Amino acid sequence: MRGVRSGFLWAGGLLLLVLSVAVAVTIGPARISVGDVRSTVASHLGLGESPLSPIRDGIIWNLRMPRTLLAAVCGAGLAVCGTVMQSLLRNPLADPFVLGVSSGASTGAVVVVVLGVGGGAVSLSAGAFIGALCSFALVLLLSHTLGGSTDRVVLSGVAAMQLFSALTSFVVMTAADAEQTRGVLFWLLGSLGGVGWTDVWICSAVLAVTLTICLGHARTLDAFAFGQDAAATLGVHVGRTRIVLLCTTALLTAALVSSAGAIGFVGLVLPHAARALTGSGHRRLLPVTALAGAVFLVWVDTLARTVLDPQEVPVGVVTALIGVPAFVLVLYRTRRSA
Repeated sequence: MRGVRSGFLWAGGLLLLVLSVAVAVTIGPARISVGDVRSTVASHLGLGESPLSPIRDGIIWNLRMPRTLLAAVCGAGLAVCGTVMQSLLRNPLADPFVLGVSSGASTGAVVVVVLGVGGGAVSLSAGAFIGALCSFALVLLLSHTLGGSTDRVVLSGVAAMQLFSALTSFVVMTAADAEQTRGVLFWLLGSLGGVGWTDVWICSAVLAVTLTICLGHARTLDAFAFGQDAAATLGVHVGRTRIVLLCTTALLTAALVSSAGAIGFVGLVLPHAARALTGSGHRRLLPVTALAGAVFLVWVDTLARTVLDPQEVPVGVVTALIGVPAFVLVLYRTRRSA
């Protein structure tokens, strides 16, 4: 019975995601219908000719479609990372940025944009990705030096987060002009504007690999729910498994942050919502969480780019406005269950 319910959830979530993407692409200043979206996608896949003008076709295929799809990929990826982090660290308040990846990415982006490191050969996304990896490497080094327990990992992440946040603020305050500061701040708050198909393909590939690895460790993640000692008793290689999954989720988070900036609360709140639907078994939980995160961020991004049209609101601002009340609810439930 539980398997049938999970199947309905996956099928319903996938259908809702497809409909959400199709409808979200139609929303904006240019009047576009779902039929126009279907025709454009079919023509670019070699399944017929599009009756639309080149301008309308370009709006759909080159502007709105990659942005909407990347929103779905980012939402799914952040939600999956949050689910894995909360299980590995046995902390319901853990999220993808607990390892300092977001702060490191921000520093890398600022160093490239403001200081011009790389001489134009390194893009903002590449700088952000390199910064994220440096931050994660520091967290691994600190946590290993301090003993490698889950609380040491969290504390190392907090230390790295504060360090790289301070470096980012220092560079912006001492070297950035007003225009650079505004651009960097908008990116730091999360933005899907200006993304292209390359971002979609790269992030989708990393998400597919990460989800495959995490699903392969689903039983192991279930064992972690009983604690490290219990997992070891059940035959889990605790240290190796934690390193593999932490590195995998950190790489996915780095890829997503380098393309879309820091979008908070998705990986914190969505896993709890999905858990209420599927239970704690990760083979069912991970796909449902990914679909829920994808649908959520598609509509958040749609709201962010249209609510104050023609001005765009950073996606991270909207997720925070929605996520803070949900975060308070999570805290309240955690307190009640304590």
